[in-house]
Amino acid sequence: MVYKFRVILDAEEDIFRDIAILEDDTLEDLHNAIFNAFGFDGTEVASFYTCDETWNQEDEIPLFDTGDVPGEQRTMNDYPLSSILDKENTKIIYVYDFISMWTFLVELAAIDEESVGAIYPETLFSHGEMPDEATEKTFEADMHDDIYGEFEDDLDEDDLDMFEGDDSFEDYGFEENWN
Repeated sequence: MVYKFRVILDAEEDIFRDIAILEDDTLEDLHNAIFNAFGFDGTEVASFYTCDETWNQEDEIPLFDTGDVPGEQRTMNDYPLSSILDKENTKIIYVYDFISMWTFLVELAAIDEESVGAIYPETLFSHGEMPDEATEKTFEADMHDDIYGEFEDDLDEDDLDMFEGDDSFEDYGFEENWN
């Protein structure tokens, strides 16, 4: 069977590629197809991330084993496409180049029969031109206020006076020279 993906660059403009690849190919083969379809040289590190239906990132599947124990961490080459994507699980996130953070939304659009004489993977359709730089990921200023607003430091000089001259730590259950 052939998996047909729409790979969308996370950017303001519509930039995507449709890629056909065999279901027995691995995530590493899909990685190669994506960086070729978008014109990257393939020299940067990349990872796939499983996600839910609303693109919330879950588990990382790296290109290389980066674990503490060699061989313990599974990589892209360990996952045939059919083992992680199917008609119910159609979405995965792809990040290329962890400095620039090129981020792609990858969705399984169709599962078809192989075409006689076709060579896979194949870029079926290309829309939009790649920008010179990845879209900068920003966070809204009010998000910062929501997270940290409740921890605002409202202490004034009078509040700090209660700590002056108190060298007694017995009330806290440890000695002053604990180390």
